Amino acid sequence: MAMAPAWAVQGPGSQLRLERSLDAMGTTYTIAVYGSDRYALDAALDDAFEEARRLDALLSNYRPESEWSKVNREAAQGPVQVSEELFRLLEKCVAYSRQSEGAFDITVGPLMKIWGFYKGSGRIPHRAEIRTALGRIGWQHIILDPKVRTVRFDATVEIDPGGIGKGYAVDRMADVLRSKGVTSGLISAGRSSIYGIGAPPNEPRGWRVTLPDPKDAKKTAAEVFLKNESMSTSGSSEKFFVAGGVTYSHIMDPRTGYPSRGMLLVSVVAPKTLDSEAWTKPYFILGRQWAAQHKPKEFRVFLCEDRTEIACVSLP
Repeated sequence: MAMAPAWAVQGPGSQLRLERSLDAMGTTYTIAVYGSDRYALDAALDDAFEEARRLDALLSNYRPESEWSKVNREAAQGPVQVSEELFRLLEKCVAYSRQSEGAFDITVGPLMKIWGFYKGSGRIPHRAEIRTALGRIGWQHIILDPKVRTVRFDATVEIDPGGIGKGYAVDRMADVLRSKGVTSGLISAGRSSIYGIGAPPNEPRGWRVTLPDPKDAKKTAAEVFLKNESMSTSGSSEKFFVAGGVTYSHIMDPRTGYPSRGMLLVSVVAPKTLDSEAWTKPYFILGRQWAAQHKPKEFRVFLCEDRTEIACVSLP
């Protein structure tokens, strides 16, 4: 878990800009903050990255000692009592699955594996493999008991934090920075999830983020200003392979067992990064009409559909 050294530059006026990165939870977290006190900013960054390390230990499905791994090992045999924090997070995941009609599903791991996306080299599995994998997934098999705070599986499934872990970590890091007095900062998890605290100096609208055109990275599909809100993006160009002239992306429809098609990119702007990250894939899978009918009023959604002439639309 490597951390890059902090570097500071004088920002506009008397504002100091401090930036640092950390590798955790399978991605790189980068924080940029503005303020007048170098030592206070440095301490705030230390605390935010310590929170990322704590969550890596809690949510990792690669660490045998993590609480997440314990649930995967034991919940099919019987109820597993978990911390309040993990229980609330799993409650949110089940709610996302229910609200998205199953398009969001943290048990989707077996499908990702047979399509080769975990190892990075994709392949088209046999239909029998897909049927077998579909028999090993399903959010309905996650049974939560809030009275005793337990989790159990009524089938042989596993949960994967990949769809929500980064978003949850970004939100928690933002909370830590705010508690330390930071009023202007940007947190990013790789290129997929971003949260803007306040606004940078000389830009009252917020932190400027551009969405590249999915067919031409030199062009901009949309421009967004984040001010105390998040933005998460999922695109078919992140991980994909081509077979028989057909492009298969890593965005899997857990209801069918096949990669979703018809969309190139979806970005969601929301007050919480956990929400924006969780909802990018359901909107990608279910499409523009479903997203327009079901998205909360406080969300902004940008969609680029896969057509002969790309149609990028904004759902305010």
